[in-house]
Amino acid sequence: MPAPVVTIDGPSGSGKGTVSRLLAHRTGWHLLDSGALYRLVALAGVLRGLEPDDSKGHARLAEQMNVVFAADPEGNERIMLDGREVSAALRSEGAGAGASRVAAWPAVRAALLDRQWAFARPPGLIADGRDMGTVVFPHAALKIFLTASADERARRRYNQLKEKGSGVSLAALSLEIAERDRRDSTRSVAPLVPAADAIVLDSTAMNAAEVADEIFAHGRARSLWP
Repeated sequence: MPAPVVTIDGPSGSGKGTVSRLLAHRTGWHLLDSGALYRLVALAGVLRGLEPDDSKGHARLAEQMNVVFAADPEGNERIMLDGREVSAALRSEGAGAGASRVAAWPAVRAALLDRQWAFARPPGLIADGRDMGTVVFPHAALKIFLTASADERARRRYNQLKEKGSGVSLAALSLEIAERDRRDSTRSVAPLVPAADAIVLDSTAMNAAEVADEIFAHGRARSLWP
């Protein structure tokens, strides 16, 4: 690999996205939010009017879609898809469910591999996802599998959506997370499992800063940063 990689995998609501952003900011390394790529494929399919089960059509979109990750002057996330800002739509529960669906298709996963590998640039990469350590970057310098109890993950996601004005119920969200866990962990291609050499961290009783500190310590022990 052209640069060292730290992978942070885990289920929805484990906190891996927040932790990855904290680490990328702290280390000055690049950040790959692989889940956003799958959400973009699902969203692009909706915008193009594809049938939900059209795996070949979605694979073509994965290869062709024009994606720009950026931030506004206040540091808020801005994601452009084919010239259209989709930041808010991308973080909806519907986009998350769509991502879990298209991620089960081998053709889509293959189409996104080159995009993901391209993020590995000096000085290094923090890669957040579900198969970063098992499939995309199997030779990563440090692999983390971040988890938390199902109830805690549902609560975190519920609070995030409440802050954005969403009217989703905690009970409905718990069911959705349970279904996504089942689908992601049982799919035939790149299922959600810890890599054999991953460090498993349970964040149920930890906040994001505490988790980031622990991962930073593991990276320092491996001389990834000072």
